Order: sequence, then C-alpha cells, then structure tokens
Amino acid sequence: MLSRSPISRNAFCALQNATSRRGMASATTAGLQYDVSESAGVKIANREPAGATGTLALVAKAGSRYEPFPGFSDALEFFAFQSTLKRSALRITREVELLGGEFSARHSRENVVLKTKFLANDLPYFVELLAEVASQTKFPGYELNEIVAKLLKLRQVALANNPEAIAVDAAHSLAFHQGLGESISPSAHVPYEKNLSAEAVAEFAKNAYAKSNIALVGSGVSSSELSKWVGDFFKALPSSGSNHYQLKSPVTSKYYGGEHRLSTKAGNAVVIAFPGTGVFGTAAYKPAASVLAALLGGESTIKWTPGFSLLSQATQGFSQVRVSTKNLAYSDAGILAISLSGKADQVAVAGKTAVDVIKKAAAGEVSVEDIKKATALAKFRALESAQTLETGLEATGSALISGSKPYQIDEIAKSIDNVTEAQVKNFAKSALTSRPSVASVGDLSELPYASDLGLTV
Repeated sequence: MLSRSPISRNAFCALQNATSRRGMASATTAGLQYDVSESAGVKIANREPAGATGTLALVAKAGSRYEPFPGFSDALEFFAFQSTLKRSALRITREVELLGGEFSARHSRENVVLKTKFLANDLPYFVELLAEVASQTKFPGYELNEIVAKLLKLRQVALANNPEAIAVDAAHSLAFHQGLGESISPSAHVPYEKNLSAEAVAEFAKNAYAKSNIALVGSGVSSSELSKWVGDFFKALPSSGSNHYQLKSPVTSKYYGGEHRLSTKAGNAVVIAFPGTGVFGTAAYKPAASVLAALLGGESTIKWTPGFSLLSQATQGFSQVRVSTKNLAYSDAGILAISLSGKADQVAVAGKTAVDVIKKAAAGEVSVEDIKKATALAKFRALESAQTLETGLEATGSALISGSKPYQIDEIAKSIDNVTEAQVKNFAKSALTSRPSVASVGDLSELPYASDLGLTV
C-alpha cells in the first residue's frame, strides 16, 4: 500500500505543473481550432483531425430575436427532419437509425440549430440530409396541426410550470425590451395561432435557410471532404429568401433594466440580472464577466463540499434554495444573471445575501486565491464547452454568419488568463451602478422587491 507522503508529493508536483502550464492554452487544445472556408456560397467551419465519428450542424440566424411573429422559430425547430420532397419523416428516422446516427433541432434567442452526429464515413448522407431539410421540407398542414402545434402546446405547459425559466425570460424582457427581450417561446397567454400557418412557416423557412443566413459547423470530419459534399448538395439552396415573412430586422441591443413580478403556484424563483458580456469575437465581449460569474457561482463543482464560490459559501444555510450564476452572452450584448429558486421565504433571504456578495466583490473584499480559482474555473468551462460542442457549434456558426471571428478556443482561454483582479472588481462595480433587471415569479407575498434586496430599480 502506498504511503501518504509519496502521494502528497505527487499531488503537489501535479499542482505545480498545472500552475506553470496555466496560460498555455494551445498546448491543451490541439485540434480544437476551426478551419474556415466557403463552398457553394455557404460558410463552413470545421475542426480536424478527422476521427471515427463526426458532428455537423447547420446554424441559421432565425431565433426568436428575428422571427416575424411569436412561435415561428419554435415551428421551424419542430418541422426540422419531418417530411421533405424526397423523404418521409419515417424514412429519415429509419435511415438515420440504420446508420447509427443522431439528429436534433433546437432554437435559441438568436439561432435555429440543426445538429447531426454520425460515423465519419457517412458524412455524405448527413450533408445531403441537412441540405434537404433546409431546401425541401414540405411543411404540410397536417404536420403543423398534428405534430408541431401539439409540441408547441407541450412546451408552453412546461414553461408555465418552470418558474425559473419564466423569470429568466422576464429578465431578458426587462433588460432589452425588443430583440433579445422577445420571449424565446410564446407563453400560454400569447395568441400565436392567428399568424402561424404552414404556408407562413414555409415562407419564413426560405428566408431562414438562405445561403446568406446560414453556416455549417463540423467537427471530426475531413475539411476537404466536407467542402466537396457541401458544394454538391447545397448548390441549389437559394442565395436569398422570399419577400414574405422575412426575418425581423435586428434591433441594436440597448440595456434598460427594471422590475417584474408574476404570481404563480408553480414554484418560486428570483432572477437578478446586470449588463453582461457578448460572445467572443464581438465588441461586447468582456472576459472579466466569465471570471465574475465563476467567482459568484452558487453550485459546487466538487462533491460533498459547498465549493469556493462566494454564493455557495454564503448560502450554505439555505437548504431549500438553488442558486446559480450564468453569463448569458449574445452577438451584441449579454446579461450576468443570478438565479434563485426554491422555498419562497428562503429565496427572499438568499436574494439579499446574493446582492451583499456582489457588493463584496465590487469592494475588492475577495481573496487573491478565490480570484485564481474563479479564473481557472472560467477557463475550464470555456475549454469544456468546445469539447462538448454545444456552445462552440452555435457560437461559431453565428460568428460566421455575422462576419466576425469564429469561436477559437485558444484565444478565449488566453483572454480569460489575462483577466486581472482589478478588472473583476471593476466589472462587479459597474454592474452594481447599472439599473438591475429583477424578475420575481411565485408567491409574491413572500418574494422580495428589488428594494428589499438592496437594489435601486
């Protein structure tokens, strides 16, 4: 049996080596950089080396920020991989199953993302499938009535029973009003049906999937092979869309702030949001926000311990409250959001504690060690997001569409490494001097007003 001393020495050496390597992102992220190209007028970003499996996503700038009416982005998501002019929905499902692949669709506030995962040798089939979904989906009325509409109703029910999701949506509305402030999905109180028809969604799709509005992002496949098959299958895709149900002209994001309160029996949640950071590669990108989010935290990353983050330490006594801090970043703005959910009276007290913690960070009353831990965690999350693909795929595709830099992970890691203690302090101070966006959902007799939290709205 090994003695403690050699293990301790090995652990200490490993820690020293890790510390000395900090900042050497390129050494730890080999193969995570995207090669950018274009084929048949479609922008492509691909990450080699090619492996046994591959991932390919079509990113379209058609999220809720750009939909002409509520529900159109949801409908485009639900219509994806349904019947096309060439294949039925059943045939698509059976073929993908026979190939051992996967497909999925989702939408965010800015994009609709169609993702496929497959054995690398089956790349031609999945490039063709994405091209077919983009240009040949049939949009029959019966699919809208029997599938899409029902899925939208289920999403509305799920949203109505998720107080935290309602509060996050309300915080966006308070922060930005239009554009990013539009609800990501229509609530049960929004009469979206009057504008949502199969013909209208089909016209919206022509604009959403036009060459100028999409990008393909791959990983684990050959760049030359991907370019070849995109050239073959996407050449028939129109360069521009139709004149009907066009994408809504983007509204430049401007931060406002305010307070919103909604009574519901579904549960309790409070979201406290401040101006945050845009995505990497944009003028709105501020890496200090990522470090501050990790520093505030709320949920431990180490089992059986509360963790180092300021909020996890400060809310140890609140057993019936869940606390988390997230950077919700977009192409031209973002919000730093602290979410609290659980028992109403504990959420109220924990909310006041959360504001006190931010004030502590703004005053510089945080140890250098905690700043270093937060920097390391923020860097880890950035690197992990590239490896798990979800963040990197959408961010890279969105950047290509807008003509900005792709989601190059080495550069993001370096920018986080360069964040100073003073920058974190100044970012927290700047957040507190802005008008907060405070959304309370649940038992309003117990949940606090912004003034109860020590905030001025």
